[in-house]
Amino acid sequence: MRTLIRETLQVILLALVIFFAIHFMIQNFRIDGTSMEPNVHNGEYVIVNKTAYWFGHNPQRGDVIIFNAPDQPQNDRVKRVIGLPGDKVEVRGDGTVYVNGQQLEEPYLPPHHSGTSGTWTVPEDQYFVMGDNRSASLDSRAKGPVPRNKIIGKAWLIIWPLHDWGWAPNRSIVMTAATP
Repeated sequence: MRTLIRETLQVILLALVIFFAIHFMIQNFRIDGTSMEPNVHNGEYVIVNKTAYWFGHNPQRGDVIIFNAPDQPQNDRVKRVIGLPGDKVEVRGDGTVYVNGQQLEEPYLPPHHSGTSGTWTVPEDQYFVMGDNRSASLDSRAKGPVPRNKIIGKAWLIIWPLHDWGWAPNRSIVMTAATP
């Protein structure tokens, strides 16, 4: 009888260790809003890789990240990284984005997008983020860059609804020579 109780406790303890280890490394996130459409939709559930930026790895341009909103710490948001620390980001009236004088090629955006224009310099240890639905996104153009310590992780996998199941829309962003 003691052996059965000991083995049962060992199994329960192992299950708890595995549960907390997985919970520490990943989490699910429900998309709330349309700021990332057409690539991520309102109501979808995404698995977030919380370990993606550990061990010296930093967010890259094109990563879709989940972060604690600096202005509303109780809310998490999802956006795409556009500018890295030290970058100069310019968004023109026609919606084109330039980083350090080079235009970003953004084939993942809808054909006619617009929104707030302006020029920003990204401070050290912060990231300039924008939604893919630029005309309906409350992002770094209005709220400022996101501090590194507010980033929860990188969107990894869309898991719900099942017909949208697949990898999150992280993209490598290509930059081309600036045009006047």
